[in-house]
Amino acid sequence: MKKDAAPLEVFQSFLLWIIAIGAGVFEMILAVIDSISSLTSAGIVGILIQVAARTTMFAVLVYIMIRMLRGKNWARIALALFLGGFGTLSLIIDPIKWLITGGSLRDAFAQADNISILFASSRTLHIIAVVAALIFMFRPAANRYFKAES
Repeated sequence: MKKDAAPLEVFQSFLLWIIAIGAGVFEMILAVIDSISSLTSAGIVGILIQVAARTTMFAVLVYIMIRMLRGKNWARIALALFLGGFGTLSLIIDPIKWLITGGSLRDAFAQADNISILFASSRTLHIIAVVAALIFMFRPAANRYFKAES
């Protein structure tokens, strides 16, 4: 039996997940630019390996997002756990550790350069998109969609 079209809430969640992935890609590009411009010890091979690993991860996540859009509950759960849980934790752990160890927002703004401003803006959008995607993914209409027979 073919599933009905995804309800608006599921489609909105899908779009928000796409925004989150886009923000992650943008943050990766900024990190590569920053690494290359500051000539870190990672070297070009290390940078290429990280880019390849992250690109593969983004592709897998987009596949899971498409499966979620098509009504697969396992995909919804995977997104909630991996992007909503572990992914969000990875986005906020460094800023929290920085604040706990005495970092201040005043100093951060005073020392901000273009890369850090773009990165912080993208990270904020990224977190908002993830939280909103999670909310839409578990709204009543979405719950009914995922409970329907496939």
